[in-house]
Amino acid sequence: MVISNAVVCDIHGEKNVDVRIEGGVVVEFGKNLQDENILDAHGAYLLPSLVDTNVRLLDSNLNAKNIESIAKEARRGGVGHIVLNADSSPAIDDEVVLEFAQNGIKNIDDITIDLMLNTLKDDMTLSNIAILLKKGVVAPYMSTIAKNNLAIKIAEYAQMYNVTLFCKAEDNSLINAGVMLEGDVSSRLGLAGIPELSEVLHVSRMIEIARYFNIKILFKAIASPRSVELISKAKQEGVAVSCEVSIHHLINCDEKCEGFNTLAKLDPPLASKENMLQLQQALKSGEIDVLTALHQPSSPVNKEVAFYDAAYGCEALGEALPLYYTKLVKSGIISMSELLVMTSKNPSSCISAHKGVIEVGAQADFILFDAQSTTVVESVGSLYSGETLVGAVRTI
Repeated sequence: MVISNAVVCDIHGEKNVDVRIEGGVVVEFGKNLQDENILDAHGAYLLPSLVDTNVRLLDSNLNAKNIESIAKEARRGGVGHIVLNADSSPAIDDEVVLEFAQNGIKNIDDITIDLMLNTLKDDMTLSNIAILLKKGVVAPYMSTIAKNNLAIKIAEYAQMYNVTLFCKAEDNSLINAGVMLEGDVSSRLGLAGIPELSEVLHVSRMIEIARYFNIKILFKAIASPRSVELISKAKQEGVAVSCEVSIHHLINCDEKCEGFNTLAKLDPPLASKENMLQLQQALKSGEIDVLTALHQPSSPVNKEVAFYDAAYGCEALGEALPLYYTKLVKSGIISMSELLVMTSKNPSSCISAHKGVIEVGAQADFILFDAQSTTVVESVGSLYSGETLVGAVRTI
């Protein structure tokens, strides 16, 4: 098969060449390549498929139907590899649930679905981390509600198996009462706020644990610029930590919660406008390593209620690439190649995969993205419902 007239773009830049694929592998680049099967891209981008390591199922319910649904959403949004969050219902914290989840994904062949394990059970004891890692999960996940003695044991497992620890920085005593960021908007709406310090305190704590045990930590869905600053400083000091931020927190602020808009009730909560602009600057300066669509879909019965009672999250996976392109690339904040570093290369590296490059010998896990077309966000569960986005994902 030859893909012709495409703008081939990966983490190294763009080039106008034809690509020959045989047996699912790139075998040749050139001009005017001939083949019995030629796909004319008509000037569309040929890109490595995206990777998202922070995906939840509908209402966080782990079942085969929801897994099939998420696979369709991912491919529609240009995401070819996802990692399901471990704090589902049931949580992936024992062998029985892991086997159940693995059975649910085994027949999905159009995208890759991996699993992470929840290191903490409901009773705050450790799950059998070693067994679950041996049985195929790609990363351990922990919330910093874990006490120091447990966090240290989890770090020791990450060190022993040389895996990246996925870490959500939050303080249980501070987040329980709040439903959005503490600030002027929360005061105006009369809603209990979550202080920014809830995240920052625990980012600092886990950086020191990463430094002491020489382990890799990916901080999940960071919302505070101060957290980004701490992570960036630690990286400069040689600590193997990295920072993930969602597209929502880069282009929206807590003002989206005005009118008690439950679609803007996210976890972590949207930051202030000032913080949002600081996050954009951090993105430009290369301090953010990984981007996520932070897909957290909920049934209407869990969203169309009072703000305080509403579930956290919104939908974004089905429009991931058009959303990234419109809000970040087309707007001039970052280039397409820089986007691919943060949505393909870096997230895949966290799970010991290697994506983001289109070269001879690479697996042909690609997508076509037509930047001349548009995508209308039809999902009522999206924060961008009704918006027209630039670009559309095409199948190969």
